[in-house]
Amino acid sequence: MLSEAKPGVPAFVHGLTFAALPEDVVAQARRCLLDLIGTAAAGSTTRAASIANVYAASALGGGAGGARILFDGRRSTIAGAAFAGGTTIDAVDAHDGHVLTKGHAGVAILPALLALIDAAPEGARHADGREFLSALVLGYEIGTRAGIALHRIVPDYHCSGAWNALACAAVAARWLRFDSARTREAFGVAEYFGPRGQMLRVCDTPTMVKDGSGWGAQVGVTAALLAREGFTGAPAVTIERDELRDLWGDLGVRWRIREQYFKAYPVCRWAQPAIEAALELRRAQGFAVQDIARVSIASFREAVDLGAGCARPRNTEEAQYSLTLPVAAALAVGRVGMSEIDRPGLDDPEIARLLTAMSLTEDAEYSRRFPAERWARVEVTLRDGRTLASEPARARGNPENPLTDEELRDKYRALAEPVLGAARANAIERHVATLDSDAHALPSLVDALLSAPPPASNGEKRNRR
Repeated sequence: MLSEAKPGVPAFVHGLTFAALPEDVVAQARRCLLDLIGTAAAGSTTRAASIANVYAASALGGGAGGARILFDGRRSTIAGAAFAGGTTIDAVDAHDGHVLTKGHAGVAILPALLALIDAAPEGARHADGREFLSALVLGYEIGTRAGIALHRIVPDYHCSGAWNALACAAVAARWLRFDSARTREAFGVAEYFGPRGQMLRVCDTPTMVKDGSGWGAQVGVTAALLAREGFTGAPAVTIERDELRDLWGDLGVRWRIREQYFKAYPVCRWAQPAIEAALELRRAQGFAVQDIARVSIASFREAVDLGAGCARPRNTEEAQYSLTLPVAAALAVGRVGMSEIDRPGLDDPEIARLLTAMSLTEDAEYSRRFPAERWARVEVTLRDGRTLASEPARARGNPENPLTDEELRDKYRALAEPVLGAARANAIERHVATLDSDAHALPSLVDALLSAPPPASNGEKRNRR
């Protein structure tokens, strides 16, 4: 049964103030922001981002107006820039997420917010860092609840774009200063038009469509722009169904941004427990990769099914949605970073050999605990006949076993510096840290994020056209 839009939802969208944010929520927003930026920098080098940027700048081009595209500098419409930015972040599976949404909110929120700011006259100068952080938190609070709600009321597992579109509509409604009625229409349009991609199809056969978050960002912004002109939408059931009242009644009390996880490695979250098990086994036992004869992985069903259609990944999309490749890399070289999910990792002969020596098994107890918990264990059989077994492992980076701030900064630098250079990456980090205290931080940050990276030096890869 539907009711009128919960009065608290539009009120929260337009009434949230920076002063109302607990200190740890502000700190978490900064962590999310820096993590998204690092992922975007890495994503900007991918073929998927290059194609999306060309499309946004040409087919969706905004001429002299519009907004600049994330880490590209060319212009598109507001919705086009949001699409390209969301696709860029989504191109590398290193961004934050939430266990109950089985997906990602910030990947769409950040590029939508940047596009709205950049398209406005004197954009970043008319906002400030505190409003920027407030809008970012707002997006996480709306998007995370919408994602949990969608999973609760429909049987299919839909891509993140299906629900993070509502987060972008909320941010746009706040930026455009809608009243409650117009905000409700924006939600209705965003939910109805949101891409309900069947996510397990991509897990089985990975491609550039990934989690649909570029389309979620575009749809959310478009929904608000349509609502501004009087376009009406079907009621957003993820907000307005009575049986979902519990999800929305605690806005401003329970901060869902606190519940986001951060990834230690740039691959699907479902593979990360097995990576942890493999790395710990390698550290504890000290065997050489040449000594490995067989590898066995036990995890939950969804993890076992990752990349089922490609035994040996041929590109970074297949590598990011693989269980076997990142575990092979962890055992072979002791790390899983950008190099391991693209060339040269895809061509490494020892990693390739291990891929042919792997067996995967579903553990019924691990499947029962999913999605609230993700577990795996790894066994390595050596050529001398010994079998070495890991302890059951969980992915690091959840609220109960968080990555430290220093680990997150190291991750950001590892992703950003090879693309942006140390000076620009460091400047961005400073701007993020001072958003609520330095009046110049936001315009400087926006310019740093919406300008093209420096030309690739010899030996570096850049897929920009």
